[in-house]
Amino acid sequence: MLLKDFYSVESLEKKDEKNYLVWIKLNKTHDIFKGHFPDNPVTPGVCMMQIVKELSEGFTEKKLFMSQVSNVKFMALINPETHADLRLEIQLVTDLEAAEAKVKTTAIFEETVALKMNTTFKIL
Repeated sequence: MLLKDFYSVESLEKKDEKNYLVWIKLNKTHDIFKGHFPDNPVTPGVCMMQIVKELSEGFTEKKLFMSQVSNVKFMALINPETHADLRLEIQLVTDLEAAEAKVKTTAIFEETVALKMNTTFKIL
């Protein structure tokens, strides 16, 4: 975990060969929220991207390098004080011959879609 204690995985369900449902809880007391932003914490988009990378590495059991990100849509601010519990719907397709993993992610709190993102990772 790049950011120690930034989030915890509360539950993880492998729905089929390529689809996962992951519930995470953001640590609202993490130091990153003191600077982003004082008295109005917002989860940095780059941190959400890192969470997706870390989860994908866990699913593939491979070290990954984010090589391309497309269709990134930050659709709602994620305030850890009011919405620390997030549901991530992840679709992961691995192509070992091409040494890459393609990941589609949707992050949701309550019924609000906060993030949609397509990522290609190179398998290292």
